[in-house]
Amino acid sequence: MTQSRTALGLIETIGVPALIAAADAAAKTADVRVMTFEKADAGLITVYIVGDVASVRAAVEAGGEEARRVGKLVGTHVIPRPDLSVSAMLESIWRKEAPAEPKPSAEPAADEAVADEAAGLSGTEGGDAASAEALAKLSLQQLRELARNTPGFPLNASGINTAAKAELIRLLTEKKD
Repeated sequence: MTQSRTALGLIETIGVPALIAAADAAAKTADVRVMTFEKADAGLITVYIVGDVASVRAAVEAGGEEARRVGKLVGTHVIPRPDLSVSAMLESIWRKEAPAEPKPSAEPAADEAVADEAAGLSGTEGGDAASAEALAKLSLQQLRELARNTPGFPLNASGINTAAKAELIRLLTEKKD
């Protein structure tokens, strides 16, 4: 959290309607920022709010009342000036960092041979058609891995993770030209 965002507010509800009403009321009550929400089991959802201490207190109070009116409020809490380690943990949640890439195993998987064949087809006779054909045989996960390992690939990690199979095949065949 930045210097101007010195407090953390949490509103926990059961169900989405109560959460949305709480977040809306909180955002309209004071100069705060609704950062994200997090789902837990059994319909429990927590929304995170940041701002200065007084604003967060007012926003959480208003959001809690609105959640109670619309649905079920589980609880509210305000943490003034959270410790830097808490702030760092929350920043990583808010940035929605991609999980760390799994380390490859010592022995190659059978699927890697297909990926290697697809990656090497650009130099063969038949070019794009053969390459697209080979890429189409790969799973979506394999295509995403191939895209991540292709230098200068036009999509970032988030784009690769959400791209459809046809789009990845198109971009990979274009990249090989």
